[in-house]
Amino acid sequence: MKINSQRDFTAGLLFSAFGVAFAWGATTYNVGSGARMGPGYFPLIVGILIAVMGVLITARSFITHSEDGDPIGAIAWRPLGFIIGANLVFGVLLGGLPSIGLPPMGLVVAIYALTLIASLAGDQFQLKGVLVLATVLSVGSYLAFVVALNLQFPVWPTFITG
Repeated sequence: MKINSQRDFTAGLLFSAFGVAFAWGATTYNVGSGARMGPGYFPLIVGILIAVMGVLITARSFITHSEDGDPIGAIAWRPLGFIIGANLVFGVLLGGLPSIGLPPMGLVVAIYALTLIASLAGDQFQLKGVLVLATVLSVGSYLAFVVALNLQFPVWPTFITG
């Protein structure tokens, strides 16, 4: 068989590998049954679905015809760095770093930082649009996680809330 789309083939393999790893990790929790789901049930199902999707994408790479074989381009290091960095900064700001004396900055500050840093990964930066998005994400996250799910984590920096 000939690989007609290198992108689809590689993406399918990655999806399959991550799906299998996710499903395997979920088995360390109590899975339960369909009628009485445990904490590992949903992650197991999601992992299996991701792996199946990867198999379908890999199979499609042998079927889909492209003129140049749809080669994999160079890795976009700049956007990758900003996206990974934004997530790391989000985690640090949300929980703080006691080892260096950084207190938790809370959900709102962490979401604004995440949105601002991640927006630098794109080719165009519009501060007004980024701030609107950060505001919508902050309000939505507050309503979903604090109000609806009643999760207990800092919403504002500890030096503001006392």
